[in-house]
Formats: sequence, C-alpha cells, structure tokens
Amino acid sequence: MIRYALTCANDHGFESWFQSAEAFDRLAASGLVACAVCGSDKVAKTLMAPSVRPARQSTEPAAKPLTTPQNPAEMALAAMRRQIEENSDYVGMNFAAEARAIHDGEAPERSIYGEARADEARKLIEDGVPVAPLPFLPARKTN
Repeated sequence: MIRYALTCANDHGFESWFQSAEAFDRLAASGLVACAVCGSDKVAKTLMAPSVRPARQSTEPAAKPLTTPQNPAEMALAAMRRQIEENSDYVGMNFAAEARAIHDGEAPERSIYGEARADEARKLIEDGVPVAPLPFLPARKTN
C-alpha cells in the first residue's frame, strides 16, 4: 500500500491509499480517482515527505512473515473495511442508482457500498446525495 497526498483542479488537498504507484497511475488515467471534497477527477499527486522507519538493531531477532497488517494505517484501513462490509449491503455497479433511490425514498433506507464512475459520483454529490469515496477496492477486484 502507498499513500499519496493529492490535490484537485479546484485546489482541494486530500490523501488516499493505493495498492501501488502503478495502481494510482492506472486509476487516475481512467478518471477513477476523484477529489474527496468536490468530486473532480482532475487529480494530481503533490509533494509529501516519505515515512521512514529507523534502522533495526543487529541484535534484533529476525522478523516473522506478516500475515495481517502491522502498521497503524493498515490496521485502521482493515478495521474500516471490516466495519463497512459487515454493516452495509454491497450493491456493485448499481451503487449510483441505489443511492439515488434510497435518497429519493424509493428504496428502503440502509447503508450501502459499491462502485460508481467518477461522473456518477459527482452527479450524486451535486444532487445532495450523501456519498463518500472509500480508500479500498471491493474484494472481487483484489488479487
């Protein structure tokens, strides 16, 4: 996972996590990275200082293989994902339509998560539908 400081064309600053630098490039080129404030898909990386751990002491025992996230950011992201998946309905690519139906009272009110194109998400925000981007992809899209 890699964290980037980002800014949009409207000069809003925010941060987001990506699986890799290539994943950010691929998502940004597809218009799938959007500003968390205004929804603009004109997003660029900004300068940020890297997070560097101090060197290990030579007397430290060999590290064990990691099977679960160990740093606080990864642990928080994993906890957020669990919370959302346990307490929300996954609606897949129908997210925009389902969010609008719930907002308009045409579908039962409940927590949902899913996928939407940047233009669909922007339209929901413009229409006052309360939505927010998630810092992870649905399980079906991960390796």
